[in-house]
Amino acid sequence: MTDKVLTANRLTDGIAVWLDAGGTWNETLQEALVARHAEAVAALEAIGKRDFSANLVVDVNVVEVEEVNGQLRPLRLRERIRAAGPSMDYAAGYPSADPAFIAA
Repeated sequence: MTDKVLTANRLTDGIAVWLDAGGTWNETLQEALVARHAEAVAALEAIGKRDFSANLVVDVNVVEVEEVNGQLRPLRLRERIRAAGPSMDYAAGYPSADPAFIAA
């Protein structure tokens, strides 16, 4: 099984967030809780449904990641862009994505 993390968009501003081990939605992929077996993935899905229902986040997804040089890296291009930041100027304090991180 591929390692997985839970991602969503924060309802208040649309910024991509990742669920960390403390159950907090964090803006940093590198702090995400990594699920390495089916039971852990099911727990992530349940938390995502709960927080979606509580209007904390939207577009909740479990995504596959790999570890590359000690850093988590989503397998899908869409998620790499979301993890690295917007691909264009979005909001003050949120720089554009790092092209090296996004590259396949």
